[in-house]
Formats: sequence, C-alpha cells, structure tokens
Amino acid sequence: MERKMMSLRKAYGDALVELGRKNQNIVALEADLGKSTMSCLFKEAFPERYFEMGIAEQNMASVAAGLALAGKIAFYSTFAVFASGRAYDQIRCSIAIPRANVRICGSSCGLSDFGDGKTHQSVEDANILCAMPNMTVLNPVDAVETQKMMRALVSFKGPAYIRINRNDLPVYTPETENYQIGKIYPITEGGDAAIFATGVMVSKSIEAAEKLKAEGIDVQVLNVSTLKPLSKEEVLKFARGKKAIITAEESVKSGGLGSAIASLLFGEVNAAFAQVAIDDKFGASAHSYEELLTEYKINTVDVYNAVKVALNK
Repeated sequence: MERKMMSLRKAYGDALVELGRKNQNIVALEADLGKSTMSCLFKEAFPERYFEMGIAEQNMASVAAGLALAGKIAFYSTFAVFASGRAYDQIRCSIAIPRANVRICGSSCGLSDFGDGKTHQSVEDANILCAMPNMTVLNPVDAVETQKMMRALVSFKGPAYIRINRNDLPVYTPETENYQIGKIYPITEGGDAAIFATGVMVSKSIEAAEKLKAEGIDVQVLNVSTLKPLSKEEVLKFARGKKAIITAEESVKSGGLGSAIASLLFGEVNAAFAQVAIDDKFGASAHSYEELLTEYKINTVDVYNAVKVALNK
C-alpha cells in the first residue's frame, strides 16, 4: 500500500500556529534556523510572541526557562545536535531541575541532515536527554503523530524534548486515533517476533516485516514514539509470547532504545534479542538519506537480517 509522504517539520510549524491561536501563553524561540525548523510559521502569525535569539542556544534555553517560570509555555527550536549538546548545562539547571514547562524541538535529528555531515547530525541527542532526570523524550513516526504530540504537550506538565526528522516520511498514524504520551502503538500484528521501532525506523521495520511475511514469518511492528518514560507494562504487553525481540533506532546503541528495552525485559521474557542501531560512530556527509541509513546498517535489510538471525538462535 502506497503511503502518503508528509513533512514532520511542516507539521511542527503548523501545530505551533494552531496551538498559538488557542492559547495566548504559548511563545516560540528560535536560534537562527526558523526557516528550517519551520518555527517561522509562528513568527508570521504571532510576531509579538516569537523571539529570535540568534546563534546563542545556551541563552535561548535560559530565556525559555524564564518565560516558562513566568507562566508561559515555551517552545524553542534548533537542530537536534545543538539543542541537546550546546545548551546541555542550561537545560539541566534551568529547565529540568525546576521542571519548567519548556518544549525543546530537536529538528533535523539523527542522520536526516544527510548533506551537512557529522557536525550537524545528532546520533546521540535522544540518548543524552533520556539520561536527564525529569525530561520526557518523544520521537514521532510521522507528521500526523507530530501534530498530536504537540497538542498533548500544551497541557503536559514539565519539560519535554521532541525529535523531528528533516525528511518527508510515510504516514502511519490514523487521524482519528487518540494519542497519549507513554503509550506504544502497534502498527502490524504478528506472533513470531516483535520489533520495537522508533522514528524513521518504524517505516524500515514495516518494510522488513512485509518481506518476512512473504516467507511465512509474522512480525509485529511497534511504534515506540515515547522514548522516555518507557512503560515496562507496555513493553511486556507486546514482548510476551514472542520468540524474538528486536529494537530499531536511528541513534547510537549505547544508552538508546535498545538498552532501555533490554533492561525492562531482563528476567521477564525468554526470547532472543537483537539491536538495530548505529555503532559507536558519528555521522558523515552523503548524497542522500538512504545512503547513510545503508552505510550505518539501519536500513530495511538490516532489520530483516536481525529478525532472521534472532529467530534462528
């Protein structure tokens, strides 16, 4: 079935505008990348509530924290690599410790900024912020889920990080489906193996599951769009009874989704386990996104192979 392709960045910008119309307390901050993150749409609609901070991410995080502590709901955007790394101390001290209502948009996450190389590609952003106490970390599968997440973040209490892919991705989230932070969403059904996938790796896992189904192997693909908090009850609900458990993420293995799932399964489920993730490497420049996913062994064939190997153990 051909899936509609949509931009997660555009969905983020549109959702900001929609939410801004309904809630006067929503403000947006940007670090000179508004035309890329699409926060520029909020600037066009509400210039008096939009703060261009320039290339000063640490200051942006501190100002966002101040606005939140003054009663505003602050959304601030920049590339994921800068959002998670350059402003780490300010996020920790001014946002996470006081549990400020700041929503951080890490745009162009993972390897999705394929042309700009390792300095602009964030293979560790989610891992870093999942390790931070009080921080909620979200990684939407598509544009529709991005908008649902944004709506949920308005009433959500405390800091949150949302990871936005730079490229158009296929839509799997039904428009009518209710969204809840912390819930795992099954995309396919299958009793042989379960793939806990997140972000772009959901679509790659679905492609792998289709190839496996043609061979008589039934795989359940699960969209883990909340990386933290990760519910043990939710994970076990889908893991029990499976012969193999696979995790798939566009992040480095250390401290990522695979590590988190494995810690919850330990002593609870008797199944083979495999991770599809980036080895201990930074990114690289490439001609296309697909080229990098293949080079870093996180493409469809890698998920397919991981399932086959795990089931044969």
